[in-house]
Amino acid sequence: MKRLGIMSAVFMLAIVGITPASVAGAGGGPPPDYFVDEEALPFDALAGATAYWGVHKGAGYRIEVPDNWNGDLVMWAHGFRGTGLELTVDNHPLRSLLIPLGYAWASSSYSRNDYDISVGVKDTHALAKRFNGIVAQPDKVYITGVSMGGHITAVSLEQYNTYDGAIAACGVVGDHELFDYFTDFSLAGQQLGTGSSTFPVDPAQYIGVTVPTIKANLELVPNTFPFTLNSTGKAFKQLVELQSGGDRPNFDEAFAFWNSIDGNTGPGNFLFEFGAGDGTLPRAPGVAVDNSDTVYQLDLDPTLSPAEQALNDDIFRVSADPQTRRPQGLAQVPTITGDISVPVITLHNLGDLFVPVHNEVVYGERVAAQGNSDLLVQRAIRGVLHCDFTPEEFGTAFIDLVTWVEAGVKPDGDDFLDPAAVADPLFGCTFTDGFHFLGTPCP
Repeated sequence: MKRLGIMSAVFMLAIVGITPASVAGAGGGPPPDYFVDEEALPFDALAGATAYWGVHKGAGYRIEVPDNWNGDLVMWAHGFRGTGLELTVDNHPLRSLLIPLGYAWASSSYSRNDYDISVGVKDTHALAKRFNGIVAQPDKVYITGVSMGGHITAVSLEQYNTYDGAIAACGVVGDHELFDYFTDFSLAGQQLGTGSSTFPVDPAQYIGVTVPTIKANLELVPNTFPFTLNSTGKAFKQLVELQSGGDRPNFDEAFAFWNSIDGNTGPGNFLFEFGAGDGTLPRAPGVAVDNSDTVYQLDLDPTLSPAEQALNDDIFRVSADPQTRRPQGLAQVPTITGDISVPVITLHNLGDLFVPVHNEVVYGERVAAQGNSDLLVQRAIRGVLHCDFTPEEFGTAFIDLVTWVEAGVKPDGDDFLDPAAVADPLFGCTFTDGFHFLGTPCP
């Protein structure tokens, strides 16, 4: 069976579409002239279904309804589209499962590109309401999303009571924690690799001089970073593992892969490039990243060694401007509180270092703090790519979600909040179903 097409598409957007400027560039001035190419909206319905398309409130949409519609609707929240002006729509990646089972689905382009969660939340909700006028009011509404769409999904549940259940896959469900992780990677790399660190950096100096120096001082053999590491390089690798989600299977493959793929500025620069921004986010004035109280560790012993103490004393500290992290409301990058009232299933690749599993740890902690852990199931999938799920993995999650919502049977999951469980060599084996690039084989 072919892998879900949207997952590969999301991964490619991650590689070629996101630049430091688009993730961390400040907004300002008049809004761009976004547009929908209406000639690109029509699509062929699957056998036994009817396709609808159009533009609603500045966003393109697609809807597909089976002839034997069971009365339920599944919304699709797509991932990051870059900063281009054309707004495009995905088909739901589970449509070949949904339509035969009687589920309708709907997908919005959103009325704006860039990393603007509030627009995605509002436009997805508006399309769910528009469905009522085009087809009929559904009995139940599910929301599913990947990557940035996972962020949209999690926020949607806390803003509206429209949804009966959700799947947030490879999602930015730790909101600002993702951008803090990129900052940690850059600052720790600078401090360990050059003996000093600063923020913000001069992009040209950083990419052209600092990053090559970091690599040279962390590698064991010249021009072999990240494949051979000296003792300091190994310490940096351990730091990245802890900052990205903790000691876990599949990290060795992940560190090598994500630090060897090309960025926009050269070979192996992909993760380093996120340190070239100024810490601001689209349409949100002020620095949004923070490491003011971060405790950096270079090994698995929680007691700070002299080297760790020195790192924490010397590394450059950044404090987020208060207005960038609103505890409530729909900011461009809203905070997720964990205040959920419907069942939620998440999926995440253990080796994803673009949106790492630390997001799952943060989300699990916030949901637990709200007393809602009975409404959350999290699943780990072996593999190093971003949003790399087989149809079996994603489809099983959806069927389990529906069973949970309709019959009250909570499915099994993985425990991201237990470091010992995450570090177990078998972690991620239970729900991995199929081949994954550089996925550590299960015993």
